[in-house]
Amino acid sequence: MAEIFPLPIASNTKRMTAFVIDDIVISLFFIIIFYNQFSDVFSNITVVDESAIESINAFIAQNILVVLGIKLIYHTVFVWQNGMTLGKYFMKIKVVDMETGDTPGFTKAFLRASLRIPSEVLFYVGFLMAFFMPLKQTLHDKLSNCVVVNA
Repeated sequence: MAEIFPLPIASNTKRMTAFVIDDIVISLFFIIIFYNQFSDVFSNITVVDESAIESINAFIAQNILVVLGIKLIYHTVFVWQNGMTLGKYFMKIKVVDMETGDTPGFTKAFLRASLRIPSEVLFYVGFLMAFFMPLKQTLHDKLSNCVVVNA
């Protein structure tokens, strides 16, 4: 099947590097948004002990939906607008709709971004598929009928 797709499929190395870049960008958004709360949490920690870990875990638990929301918005908007997140832009790869070969529309971009979240939460199992699929598709690529190609 990989031979019949007309565009060059992006390598797993490029995809993993783009993933790391995107996670760094999303983490920076999160830090900027919650800077004051981060400061409060970490200023109260003098020694890393059980109470410090509980404080950090409580902060994460209170804000996990915001993190997931940022990820969903980030991946939806960037893929919908130009087929590339910042990580994909730097790695010169992009997401395309397998039916049209064009940038995915809003619905497909949203579906793809939504399906990424369970793949990440469940120990990245959906991402591991890329190592075994002919078109190097992850679970969210396969279910949204998209593929990542060299730009």
